[in-house]
Amino acid sequence: MKEQEIEFKNLLSKDEYAKLIQHFKSVPKKQITQTNIYLDTPDFKLKEKKCGLRIRTFASGNHELTLKTPLTVGLLETTDSLAPSETKDILAGAPLPNKEVTATLKSLNIQPQEIVAFGELHTNRVEFPYASGLLVLDHSHYLNKEDYEIEFEVTDAIQGELEFQQLLTQLDIQKRPTLNKVVRFYNTVKNQS
Repeated sequence: MKEQEIEFKNLLSKDEYAKLIQHFKSVPKKQITQTNIYLDTPDFKLKEKKCGLRIRTFASGNHELTLKTPLTVGLLETTDSLAPSETKDILAGAPLPNKEVTATLKSLNIQPQEIVAFGELHTNRVEFPYASGLLVLDHSHYLNKEDYEIEFEVTDAIQGELEFQQLLTQLDIQKRPTLNKVVRFYNTVKNQS
């Protein structure tokens, strides 16, 4: 499955995260527990191409392999469903299953058999509809770190950016340059080396 991802994100302090939870306390929410397992080649060829590859496992038992590649606006997400046994095999060193993600990797001149796992990021996520999109509040743990983040997933970049900025202003939340989770994860790996 391929789909365009347009989202706006901002790192939060613990207090700002609590403020958002409190502000939206009466809104029905979906709560999700998930783990991202980040993958790349040993020499980070995907990172060099500004791409990210992850296996995401959910507490519900579902697993998926997602490759994110840059577009002019947003990212293109290519996602394959995985059986839990396929995830286990990949983490044990088996090649990626020959599906859509593998074909896309080959189109990027990356050999799927080069892919290795680098580590995990665990997230407790709360999500709900807001304005023209989906608002997501994440509390993540990885490599002895934790962070808080707000994401706003939309289909219209211009309208979405306006609505996101209005929400941050309304709740007096400082706008911060925010890297994707995979980049934050790899930067932490690099800093711990």
